[in-house]
Amino acid sequence: MKILYAIQGTGNGHLSRAKEVIPALLNRAQVAILISGTQAEVTLDQKVNYTYKGLSFYFGKNGGIDIFKTIAKNNIFRVFKEIKKCPVKEYDLVINDFEPISAWACKLRSVKCISLSHQGALYTKNVPKPSHFDLIGSLIIKNYAKCKHNYGFHFEKYNENVYTPIIRNNIRLLKRIEKGFRRKKCICDAKNNHLNS
Repeated sequence: MKILYAIQGTGNGHLSRAKEVIPALLNRAQVAILISGTQAEVTLDQKVNYTYKGLSFYFGKNGGIDIFKTIAKNNIFRVFKEIKKCPVKEYDLVINDFEPISAWACKLRSVKCISLSHQGALYTKNVPKPSHFDLIGSLIIKNYAKCKHNYGFHFEKYNENVYTPIIRNNIRLLKRIEKGFRRKKCICDAKNNHLNS
């Protein structure tokens, strides 16, 4: 089986997860790697077969997405060219970690594509949502890297397609050391998305 594993390269979370996912995929199939986006500091140990500038998000000084900077720094014509050029037809399956170029190429060419990302969990009704509605955020989640089949990662298993986060092997195998710090108990009110100590 030939798999194209497509990873979002804006930020480090998607590539950090990929460092664990790729070896598992390589044990089961032939895997080619695609990265789009230009703002990651994490590098992969494996060869990256396809690199695109993609559709990157730019963040403001307060941590949220800066919509105006994101629009100004992205070239929509280049994005369409990359979608057209993306070789999804050469693969039996595309696994997508919130990566828009391959997701849209698959949608336009009717190629099987599954989402394996944190964002995949956000399609689930039971996942906690912010108390205020964010139209732009909602549009991005629903349309940025749209896949027909979604498997997500979240801190709780909200349905059969949601799994707990992937933790790097070197973190899971660390020896715990008790240093006398006490952890405050927190109660999470998922409905209102508030933390109380």
